[in-house]
Amino acid sequence: MNNKPIKEHPEKYDAIVIGTGISGGWAAKELCEQGLKTLVLERGRMVKHIEDYPTMYMDPWDFKHREKQHPDETNNQHNQRKLWRGALTKPATKHWFVDDVKHPYNEEKDYLWIRGYHVGGRSIMWGKQSYRLSDLDFEANKKDGHGVDWPIRYDDLAPWYDKVEAFIGVSGENLGLPQLPDGKLEPPMELNCVEEDLKSSIASNFDDRLLTIGRAAHITGDKARAGRSKCQYRNRCIRGCPFGGYFSSNSSTLPAAERTGNMHLRPNSIAYEIVYDDNLKKATGVKVMDAETKETFFFKADIVFCCASTIASTSILMQSKSERFPNGLGNDSGELGHNLMDHHYAVGASAQVDGFEDKYYKGKRPNGFYIPRFRNLGDEKTDQKDFLRGYGYQGGASRTNWKHAVSELSYGEDLKKDILKPGPWTVGLGGFGECLPYHENKIVLDYDKLDSWGLPTVTFDAEVKENEIKMRIDMRDQAVAMLKSAGYKNVNGHMGKAIPGACIHEMGTARMGRDPKTSVLNKNNQVHTVPNVYVTDGSCMTSSACQNPSLTYMAITARAANHAAKTFKNSKNS
Repeated sequence: MNNKPIKEHPEKYDAIVIGTGISGGWAAKELCEQGLKTLVLERGRMVKHIEDYPTMYMDPWDFKHREKQHPDETNNQHNQRKLWRGALTKPATKHWFVDDVKHPYNEEKDYLWIRGYHVGGRSIMWGKQSYRLSDLDFEANKKDGHGVDWPIRYDDLAPWYDKVEAFIGVSGENLGLPQLPDGKLEPPMELNCVEEDLKSSIASNFDDRLLTIGRAAHITGDKARAGRSKCQYRNRCIRGCPFGGYFSSNSSTLPAAERTGNMHLRPNSIAYEIVYDDNLKKATGVKVMDAETKETFFFKADIVFCCASTIASTSILMQSKSERFPNGLGNDSGELGHNLMDHHYAVGASAQVDGFEDKYYKGKRPNGFYIPRFRNLGDEKTDQKDFLRGYGYQGGASRTNWKHAVSELSYGEDLKKDILKPGPWTVGLGGFGECLPYHENKIVLDYDKLDSWGLPTVTFDAEVKENEIKMRIDMRDQAVAMLKSAGYKNVNGHMGKAIPGACIHEMGTARMGRDPKTSVLNKNNQVHTVPNVYVTDGSCMTSSACQNPSLTYMAITARAANHAAKTFKNSKNS
């Protein structure tokens, strides 16, 4: 940390939001629309919707090496390139992911921390899968004794799920399943012929499960949304969508906040401490370092929303020390940094499908199918003896294998004909399983290893445990069973190493709870002992469920921001 004097900014804001991703964008939108003058801080560079998506229109032949990346070009992204065979750090997308040399972290056990530091955060690169949690999830900790009880239930969040879905646009199919509540959905994308065949087979051979198109944050209906249009089926979402077809902060929530005139967005601003006043017994603002000049500032506000992402938000709270909170802001329980969760995946099955050689599909659908959870639903039929909680599957079918067009294997007219023939159909199922909240899965700060800005680095100490390992066996076996029951060929089950962080669904570390002695946040996402500080990103999660969590982060944030605005206005009027 540099020793430059901290400059106090003369203006006092009603609220400060730290982070501009999935949660930060929603906090900014809701607070600004409620009339609060809001400073929004982003540690990374500015990214303007459309104009700052450099590869959005590029085709493979527009890149130097046809989208291939020379290994030397990603030496500074050694962690970011570990995932999905380096897909994240290809030329079309590498600019969205951090330089691991400038942004190091430490591992007691293997951990993948995938990050993007820029306005919009990972809302630009996320997978858009959008599922509600149910009371099965909110009640799980209390029923089986793992973790602490959620201080909210599905009914508390349902109207906020409604609001978020209606605003961002989520396409999909309502199913009437208690474990996967219905939503305010746009028209579903279409399954292809092989996916329809698998859906029919599962319906015929299993009475406890079904296949549906994924619920994805893509506009497919005719409802008008400012500055956004329908999904164009380009499947280049991770580059940034010039059409705004999928939800991102850049195309949606941040423009909504800006339209109010109440938002001041400040990129290149590293929030590193929330300041607590021992006399006033509340937070009074945020200390910020300019990422480029390393100057330090103090910004004052009545309310602080910590939405920097799970690990970053918890790191900020841990660094926010005072006489009252020597171990981090609001850390009376000692739970800050603990109960780190992710989903576990890299397990499932694949197969080859015959009989559809005369069929193909149009466009590049940016979505797959989904098989909702069917294990441990609270009845004897679905209960499992080997493991607690459950899992779902995501997958897809496509035509692959164009190696018959390799020039050494044919030439002339025969080659031309072969190039026009797609390869065989294949189908794959990938499981996403719930991780239990273990106190010993944690992060700590290392003040001996500092980053480029003199701030402590994060050390991860987390692993999957026996319950998840036993679940993974069932995830593989049931995927194989479904593909075999459909009569498909060359069915292969697979189960790779489960590395925490690889799902990019990190959560926990500042959990909600009913008791300040065992949790960090209350039912409104306020720090128990510092109620003018709200934490609404993944760090607030009390359990992980098995569904993709981003929709829940958004609903929780909208709910908390409206609570904060109402409380703020009441205090001004009293």
